[in-house]
Amino acid sequence: MKIPLSWRQVALIALLGVLTPLFAACGGAPASQGTTPPTAVINAPTLPPVAATVNPISPVPTATSDNPAPTPVPPSPTAAPVELTFPLRLPQPEHGVVAHLYYTDRERVLTLTEIAGYTWVRQQIQWKDIEGPEPGDYKWGELDNIVDNVAARNINLLISIVKAPSFYNPTNGLPRDPVTMGNFVEAMVRRYGTKIKAIEIWNEQNLAVENGGRVTVEDAGHYVEILVECYKRIKAVEPRIFVLSGAPSSSGVDEPSLAVSDERYYRAMYEYKGGLIKDYFDAQAVHPGGAANPPDTLWPEKPSYIQGCKPAPDRCWNDHPTHYFRHVENVRKFMVEEGVGDHQIWITEFGWATPNSTPGYEFGNYVSLEQQRDYIITAMKRIDELYRAPDGKPWVGVAFLWNMNFAVLWGAQGNPDHEQASFGILNPDWSPRPSFLAIQGYLAERKRRMESGR
Repeated sequence: MKIPLSWRQVALIALLGVLTPLFAACGGAPASQGTTPPTAVINAPTLPPVAATVNPISPVPTATSDNPAPTPVPPSPTAAPVELTFPLRLPQPEHGVVAHLYYTDRERVLTLTEIAGYTWVRQQIQWKDIEGPEPGDYKWGELDNIVDNVAARNINLLISIVKAPSFYNPTNGLPRDPVTMGNFVEAMVRRYGTKIKAIEIWNEQNLAVENGGRVTVEDAGHYVEILVECYKRIKAVEPRIFVLSGAPSSSGVDEPSLAVSDERYYRAMYEYKGGLIKDYFDAQAVHPGGAANPPDTLWPEKPSYIQGCKPAPDRCWNDHPTHYFRHVENVRKFMVEEGVGDHQIWITEFGWATPNSTPGYEFGNYVSLEQQRDYIITAMKRIDELYRAPDGKPWVGVAFLWNMNFAVLWGAQGNPDHEQASFGILNPDWSPRPSFLAIQGYLAERKRRMESGR
């Protein structure tokens, strides 16, 4: 379904030339009707900090690593055993957090992850910073330490892969040849084994910025070819690793220079070559937007209203389902209708911005720290209690909150009001925000209930 252009969309297209650098660097774009700004991709620095301050959204080349390949390890004893069926499923919903673990106080981040009660962490990596300058030349660098440190804590690790090397795609979008990404993921799995528990193949691939500046619904077929190749290569080495179909950005916009609406993209993926994808992924990653809307609301049947928002309370990031957390329920509906309802959804990013200074994320100015806390906990309860099939089995596997420690990174850069910081559950000085404390209490009580069988 093509959404008619609103006044916000017209303005966005007019400003595209100005905003493209920001859009590519950190996922920022002005919000418009039916458009959730793409969730941020922080370009993790892959060299240790030097005298000059490293901007957390500016990539630098990967350091050469002469370290021998780490020894793969079996699943951690605290992890639930994986039943090798197709597709892989988790018996109960689990919770995780998106963190930035490159060249930061990683031990502190992981300690806080444990204190909060999370059992999963998601780290995004840039393929272009690992392979090169020649094809097949892998320099794993700091990723070795990240994987080892997470495994040592018995925390489950999800790796999300973005940005192909320029010799595979000059714009660092999806690789032209699926085999090249298959080679990369196979090398990664051979190196780390089940220290990596899950791999997400790309991020928000329905956005033009991920496709060289232009995207059409036909590109979904090329993505499926890449996913199929990666699935085969990963499973041939380690069948216990979950392979996730990458999360399209929640968007209702169909404009080749911007995006393909997520519904059209999902359906095109599932229908390509008669449903080829159906045998080649374990779970569908989803990024439900929240804007300033409570997680129990959904347009049009139960919309929320943002008092004081311009141009009107009923037309401010709340007049399209993609602005709502519960849009994940629509994605579940798409999957069932297309015959892939036996696959779980993994929510690999969700959260609520709070007041910030980044254009395109003004909806955060209508969410207080206390509202953020309440919205997150309500969403976690929905996942645990309501997102289940008629037989009681959960259709959400893992839900990852966006994010743990990005406020620390941006605070160090003198920009504590950046939108990435506003989504965080820590302050720039590492102190907990109300959301962190509430999550800690909720997950502790949830663990007690599960251990007692209640």
